[in-house]
Amino acid sequence: MSEPALGCTDDHCITCGDVAVEVRVIMADEARELATGHDDSGVATEIDTTLVGPVAPGDRLLVHAGTAIARIGEEHAA
Repeated sequence: MSEPALGCTDDHCITCGDVAVEVRVIMADEARELATGHDDSGVATEIDTTLVGPVAPGDRLLVHAGTAIARIGEEHAA
């Protein structure tokens, strides 16, 4: 009996695809380095903010697979 093939079964996989979405922070838990935010569809999601540091409500983040990978916006420009 052969093992089932592992891999994505959908047309789009956020984990192995090179996809990130813009999310606006609605709540932040600085102690746990987590935030809650929503994308343009309005669906709330939990975000790991370890890589970008402390965030506050209203911040915009680029999120890949539940992890914030960058900040978006003029207020964080170098």
